[in-house]
Amino acid sequence: MDQLLKCPANYVPLSPVTFLSRAAAVYPDRTSIVYERTRFTWKQTNDRCLRMASSLRSLNVSKNDVVSVLAPNIPAMYEMHFAVPMAGAVLNAINTRLDAANVATILKHSEAKMFFVDYQCVRLARDALKHLIDDNTPLPLVVMIDDIDAPTGIRLGELEYEQLIARGDPTCPPTPLYDEWDPIALNYTSGTTSAPKGVVYSHRGAFLSTLSLLLQWEVGSEPVYLWSLPMFHCNGWTFTWGMAARGGANVCLRATTARDMYRAIADHRVTHMCCAPIVFNILLEATPAERRPLAAPVRVLTGGAPPPAPLLEKIEHLGFRVTHAYGLTEATGPALVCEWREEWNRRPVEEQARLKARQGISVLTLADVDVKDLETMQSISRDGKSLGEIVLRGSSIMKGYYKNRDATDAAFRDGWFLTGDVGVIHPDGYVEIKDRSKDVIISGGENISSVEVETILYRHPMVLEAAVVAMPHPHWGETPCAFLKLKKDCVQGSIKEEDIISYCRNSMSRFMVPKKVVFMEELPKTSTGKIQKFQLREMARGLKATDRDRTPQGGAAPQGKVQVVYVNGNNGHGQPEAQEQVLAMSRL
Repeated sequence: MDQLLKCPANYVPLSPVTFLSRAAAVYPDRTSIVYERTRFTWKQTNDRCLRMASSLRSLNVSKNDVVSVLAPNIPAMYEMHFAVPMAGAVLNAINTRLDAANVATILKHSEAKMFFVDYQCVRLARDALKHLIDDNTPLPLVVMIDDIDAPTGIRLGELEYEQLIARGDPTCPPTPLYDEWDPIALNYTSGTTSAPKGVVYSHRGAFLSTLSLLLQWEVGSEPVYLWSLPMFHCNGWTFTWGMAARGGANVCLRATTARDMYRAIADHRVTHMCCAPIVFNILLEATPAERRPLAAPVRVLTGGAPPPAPLLEKIEHLGFRVTHAYGLTEATGPALVCEWREEWNRRPVEEQARLKARQGISVLTLADVDVKDLETMQSISRDGKSLGEIVLRGSSIMKGYYKNRDATDAAFRDGWFLTGDVGVIHPDGYVEIKDRSKDVIISGGENISSVEVETILYRHPMVLEAAVVAMPHPHWGETPCAFLKLKKDCVQGSIKEEDIISYCRNSMSRFMVPKKVVFMEELPKTSTGKIQKFQLREMARGLKATDRDRTPQGGAAPQGKVQVVYVNGNNGHGQPEAQEQVLAMSRL
């Protein structure tokens, strides 16, 4: 057996880039990309990617060089997922909602050799480059991406995307891949508990993650995929490469507005889409003029903060069939998928929504998933109650954090990747997140899951968004504090403090009831639309619980009032954060 060796005939390094050449050969005339009036076939997309890879090499881009892209979900962003690794380089897709200082930090840390910028991001890119100049950091070569459907003529630097496409050589073969462990992408996290870190994906991990999601989401041939999830989040959860594998059509959107999403779904008969639960609110809050009827059910893969069961019920009524996943940047996107069981169809609707809100079982390419006590590294009981940290291992886990060995070493322990998420395992083997490790509220010795309290608050008919954090309490140590955003048709002041506290007392254990409620016009969010609980914790530290009763935590609820505070929230730039600008999360 040992004398049977690997050779080019029986061993080819795994890479998702190979899906493109196959699509061009097998589905040459199928639509690959739809963007307003622009259409491409898979043969054309393959040709364009080969041309761009050729142009990149002519500009001295070589193996392991980082090519950064600052652009929304447009054809160029999709093409770069193939063209950059075809040139042997590493793709760095940058979040378009970061500020200039953060973009500059990424460009500096990644040592980007080239910087592709969409015309809508010119001001942001220019300010980021100024930061680099002030810091005496070498500048990357800048390439402008004009709108392919309606060119604007806006320029930044001397090079333009379509010009590079035109002058590239489509007959020049891609740079050979000899080792599937080579890097394919560099993605910076937007975590809520720490500074962003550069996560490196391998060709092997990206390939396996792509196939795994296609299988477990049961994506068939010729899907029509709506890009409501930013491609700069975990490379679109690997569906950038996955749509090529299935010969699907990529419907590109610049903005996830209700009008644009409903229009695209109706016009192109969309079959699949991905998003964070916060996008559900955009669809649910759409006006009658913005809505279009769904000709057929749309399958939705969602991740991010655990979607409250009431939210899942509402979105299903509109014709969206939701599958819940869990993952994070470091796991190359989704790591757990809530596979649906036929027997669950006979359960009550409310129970079905609760089951769908669970994070589920491991994707096929993970070797294992567990929930462990980090002090002993022993597995916790599979009773749906015992808490531990979710840990993962498998080939789809990141190579490590770029230029950060300490953080890499801390993330791996005893052969496991530590997610930082607290959860339980149910008797049927399905994992359910209960909180981030820093979000568990310990009140009088009782562990309170902020997610559980938030789920109940979401069921209130007037609540659009909810976030619960710990606030100091003179007797219990800390206690829940709820921050709420109300629905558009709810007039400020129309909900009394007695309404919320009475609702909570009737819906949850007494020790879980928030002792303070803060109403905000907008909850503070990261650039990726993730609620910034660390900001809310800082706010809560300056608040005092009005309840001074020391009734035992398991006993009757104290009768003290809950203080209600109204706050005018903004996105840090003096403007309320518009719903349609909210994008999906990096930590799925």
